[in-house]
Amino acid sequence: MKPKSKILIIAGSDSSGGAGIQADIKTVTALGGYAMTAITAVTSQNTTGVLSVMAVPPKEIEKQILFTSKDIKPDAIKIGMLHSSEVILSVIKALNKIKIKKIILDPVMVAKGGFKLINDKAIKVLKYKLIRKAHLITPNIPEAEVLTNTKIKNQEDMIKAAYILLKLGVKNILIKGGHAKTKSMRDIFLNKKKLIIYKNKRIKTKNTHGTGCTLSSAITTFFACGKTLNKSCELAIKYVNQSILSNLNYGKGHGPINHLNSLKIDRKFK
Repeated sequence: MKPKSKILIIAGSDSSGGAGIQADIKTVTALGGYAMTAITAVTSQNTTGVLSVMAVPPKEIEKQILFTSKDIKPDAIKIGMLHSSEVILSVIKALNKIKIKKIILDPVMVAKGGFKLINDKAIKVLKYKLIRKAHLITPNIPEAEVLTNTKIKNQEDMIKAAYILLKLGVKNILIKGGHAKTKSMRDIFLNKKKLIIYKNKRIKTKNTHGTGCTLSSAITTFFACGKTLNKSCELAIKYVNQSILSNLNYGKGHGPINHLNSLKIDRKFK
């Protein structure tokens, strides 16, 4: 199978393979894309939490982005964990040089176990300088609360937060509803022209490590392949739900999802 699109992923590494750049590579590959990477940090983590984070120097991150893109021009870029203001500014500098329009930003701030992955200064730079560079941002409820300085308790609050982000200069917003304590899942999509509410049945499982990384990478891959942004969001949500349904049950904490759910192995390889 020949890859349909080329995706550059700018994100941190997850040693357990469930989230971060490992989840991104698996997602892009499983959905028919070609994955390239610029690693921003190396984490020691497993399904129970994060032990440590080792930062990659900002200049090295910038070099990874520029040198890779100079040789193989990406059709789209997915951005995940950016842990400091210096890193965010170096990424912005690189993005200005390579001029790719299809940029999906997942503003990763807190790990599933509650470990803070980004400092307050970095949040400020991300909020006022980086998010307007993205074509779409995909915050979860806690991240949307931080970016908008509001408390989100229900669907109406999610919509209000999306409108605040729109005023900050974001073109398209998808607020993920996984943290809401509701029977059904609601993801809110908003831009200046439309409001879409994606409704899905909530799947009862503790194995959801890497769902945010996976969703944003899936959206990027579908979008890079020529699908509309709305269709890309819809297909990516479906892909993540199917991945959760597999319920791999690896590890003692929040286990990973099954990125291979989209693959059908040819009979001759079985």
